[in-house]
Amino acid sequence: MARAGRVVAETLALLGESMRPGVTTKELDAIAEDFIRSQGGVPTFKGYHGFPASICTSPNSMVVHGIPGGYRIEEGDLLSVDVGVTLEGFVADSAYTFAVGEIDDETQRLLDVGQAALEAGIDEARASKHIGDISAAIQKTTEEAGFSVVKSLVGHGIGRSMHEEPQIPNWGEPGRGPELAPGMTLAIEPMINAGTAEVMLADDRWSISTDDGSLSAHFEHTVAVTEAEPRILTLAGVPV
Repeated sequence: MARAGRVVAETLALLGESMRPGVTTKELDAIAEDFIRSQGGVPTFKGYHGFPASICTSPNSMVVHGIPGGYRIEEGDLLSVDVGVTLEGFVADSAYTFAVGEIDDETQRLLDVGQAALEAGIDEARASKHIGDISAAIQKTTEEAGFSVVKSLVGHGIGRSMHEEPQIPNWGEPGRGPELAPGMTLAIEPMINAGTAEVMLADDRWSISTDDGSLSAHFEHTVAVTEAEPRILTLAGVPV
């Protein structure tokens, strides 16, 4: 999983270098697929329940699951990119929300809080803690900053398949839910909105956006629970 995670991280770093105004999300998808396959991996998302692309690209008010296509990135955009890689039978999954060019202070604060929420959740991914400790840390960090957590979407266990038990909500109470044990691997992924927590599903049956049109940010790492500190498996090469 760590080897798959390195490919995920390097893919996100490459996409960050390739992201500039005028580039289409379909072009980013092609860059990602070519790189993943060059490293001996397979894009996990491609064909997953019929998903037609190798990565998810979700601009601005789109929260997750955006299908790459003809959208041309513009100066001032936010673009959430979600990447999954299967390598030697194991999966790693990570997401990062990029700012394209200059953004205003409040938009930057949304990104900063999203990353802080992810870090707070990861810090709770320790043996003898509970899923609810991760969830509560994410919710507290987000809501204290005046933003909202999406409650209808969750993180998840990950390993030989992309989506495994347990589910990891981004809201909840400390001490609740399954107890964490060494060897568990989790995809922790805060999805936070500048406005309401409510979201809506597009006609393509994949893309999910904020109900009020407000900006959204999505950050994710694949994390292993160990006997000591949490181990982030998708870290190298990704800005944090």
